[in-house]
Amino acid sequence: MKYPIQKQYQNFKKRREQIREGKPPVNKRIAVPSFFTLMNLFAGFLAIIAISEGDLFRGAWLIMAAGMFDVFDGMMARLADAHSDFGIELDSLSDMVSFGVAPGFLIYNFTLSELGTLGVLVSAVPPLCGAVRLARFNVNARLQPKADYFTGLPIPSVAIIIIAFYLTFRDDLYLFDFFKNGVNSVMIPIVVLVSFLMVSSIRFEKIPRFDRESFRRKKWSFALFFFYLALIVTLREYGLMTVILIYITKSIVTSAIHFFSDEYPDEEVYQDFS
Repeated sequence: MKYPIQKQYQNFKKRREQIREGKPPVNKRIAVPSFFTLMNLFAGFLAIIAISEGDLFRGAWLIMAAGMFDVFDGMMARLADAHSDFGIELDSLSDMVSFGVAPGFLIYNFTLSELGTLGVLVSAVPPLCGAVRLARFNVNARLQPKADYFTGLPIPSVAIIIIAFYLTFRDDLYLFDFFKNGVNSVMIPIVVLVSFLMVSSIRFEKIPRFDRESFRRKKWSFALFFFYLALIVTLREYGLMTVILIYITKSIVTSAIHFFSDEYPDEEVYQDFS
């Protein structure tokens, strides 16, 4: 004889099993990259708090920390073979905060607040274009999951440009005194340009996968990656700015060569070239 509460528990278990059978299978290994993704979001949140308290320097480095977590979550997803739609969506939501809202908030508090409404609008351009960029990335990730390039400048790269500019010139704003609006005369074109590159159709190469096949096919890409790393370690913020400028210039020149060539290469040829 079963008590009423036992019958209710059995019915509850049956309903749970029916619900589970109706759901798609879940790869439990997504917990590993998802942890780094959430740390990316947490670092971006802490960056916003630091900036709101007036500590822009700490906020800038917290955004850089978010970038490191963003790199780690991609590496962990590949190593654990834990790619999923859930991971793509979670990553984009985290990137929106860490590399869209936080950098926009930083440049507004840095100098753009001096321009009033214009400063607000310019500061909003990176997160607005970043939202479009991430939405397009999510769609493309499902259509072309193995593409070796990004369509449009990745939003973390835009954050790196903004942070590198701030770290490089934060104590040397007098260098821009001969412009009418000082440093804002340079910052506004940079912010607008990199935001446009985010929503452009220019192809930017991805960080190469660290496996034997990728190393065999893309030795030059690995050599360039370690050269970038050495520049950043040696020159710090100056190296960071140099690396991102090389990365953007290389991608724009490569896309221009392909666009104006007589025979535009197909996807596979372009991937091998990059």
